[in-house]
Amino acid sequence: EEQVQRWYCNWVERSFRAIEQVLAGQQQAFCLGDQPSLADVCLVPQVYNADRFKVPMAAYPNIRRVAQQCNTLEAFAAAAPERQPDAG
Repeated sequence: EEQVQRWYCNWVERSFRAIEQVLAGQQQAFCLGDQPSLADVCLVPQVYNADRFKVPMAAYPNIRRVAQQCNTLEAFAAAAPERQPDAG
């Protein structure tokens, strides 16, 4: 279990470092501008899973900011795993 956790964190952190670097150069509400895009649709579940599997997120403030902005929108909130009919 611990080895799986390390493996997962390694790959999440690799991708998050690259995304964070891109987002750090901008102050837009979402990944690619002031409207959500497919990039945001892909990012939000990755952040959800990173939180679920306890990936340290302190180094990714811009990723956190964008994900939080997305989650203020009803479409993103409604898609959250815990709001699905089969969530248990």
